[in-house]
Amino acid sequence: MDLLVLEPPSLPTLLARVGWAMDLLLYTWLLRRLSAPWVERLTELNSVLNCVFLLSLVYLTGGSSSPYLNLVPTLPLLLALVLPRSSRPAILCGITCALGVMAIHLLGHAGLLRALTWVGMVGSSTFFGVYGAAQVRKAQAAESEARLERARRESLEKQAMAESHRLQSEKLATVGRLAASVMHEINNPLAFVSSNLEFLRTEVLAHGLPEEARQELREVFDETRSGVLRIRQIVTDLKGFSRMDAEEPSECALADVVSDAARLAAVRLKNVAKLKVEVPSELPEVFATRRRLAQVILNLLVNAGDSLEEAKVRGGEVRVSGVAGEGWVALLVEDNGPGFPPDALPRLFEAFFTTKGPEKGTGLGLSISRELVERFGGTLSAENRPEGGARLRLQLPAHKPPSPAEKQDEA
Repeated sequence: MDLLVLEPPSLPTLLARVGWAMDLLLYTWLLRRLSAPWVERLTELNSVLNCVFLLSLVYLTGGSSSPYLNLVPTLPLLLALVLPRSSRPAILCGITCALGVMAIHLLGHAGLLRALTWVGMVGSSTFFGVYGAAQVRKAQAAESEARLERARRESLEKQAMAESHRLQSEKLATVGRLAASVMHEINNPLAFVSSNLEFLRTEVLAHGLPEEARQELREVFDETRSGVLRIRQIVTDLKGFSRMDAEEPSECALADVVSDAARLAAVRLKNVAKLKVEVPSELPEVFATRRRLAQVILNLLVNAGDSLEEAKVRGGEVRVSGVAGEGWVALLVEDNGPGFPPDALPRLFEAFFTTKGPEKGTGLGLSISRELVERFGGTLSAENRPEGGARLRLQLPAHKPPSPAEKQDEA
């Protein structure tokens, strides 16, 4: 373009341009074939050669009056921006350009003052270029360090979570072994208690007691029998929870899963809040590990109870409801407590983040729960209810049973 605008090319200027272009092509070709130390030296040499070719073009097109002279101070700045990882190319270029403009002005008799002015311009652009490159390197180093720190922290969190999973599995295995032994030790006495209870009920009620006394004794016997059955059910549930790792995913009815979790949660919520379960039995089934899913729901219910207890809410209530849409089914766990603190809500599912004291939680419950739900293709989210209290939404894809044609193909 400059050949068309400025002047017809002379042979020396044409050779300078061709030489410059060949230098850039050779530099690009060598970059891919040399090792890192040689690339660094080659870049420094090429920065000096760029200055030499530009200064030659300035000298051949009028010296101190050349239209290319204004480009000389920009070259060190350009190199500093293009190659910010090292200041040496820009500094070498700046020195070469400063010496070059000094020589061009002195040879052209432009005066020492003008020559020094141009040297100052080249020096200033070199300084700002080198300083800017240093700031870029510093920012890149800080960003790299922050990235490494984040990666290290995430790695430590994953290790801690894996260790927590391992400890949890060991605890559950221990509970399972204890539950098996306890069931064996408790079932026989429970059988005697249950049998003797029925015998006492029959014998006592057979006597001619007043109707009021008979009714009162009947209620006592019924409550005692319910307590015996509850003991047996709790031990059975604990044993089942301890064996959840061996269970394969299958079709689950959410109403049954919630019932499993609610039986265990009722022990924790008994003196804290009233538990209401409103999960329709006709909700679509989901494909998940039943006891893993029950573990998640149990954790949500216990967390709601902890929140109500900590806030000392009178008349506390925890409600579990179920809704379904096209291709999905969701459970809502809600309470009438104070809700989540606004600053804690975005971090609620982060590992090791907790609003409880160290004696009540490690901050892994919700994080592990979300991980389990995501394994089943679902989501777990939290929000505050407009009317007050907290709401957790567990949404899973509805399980689509195979069509008759698919069943026939499998057969």
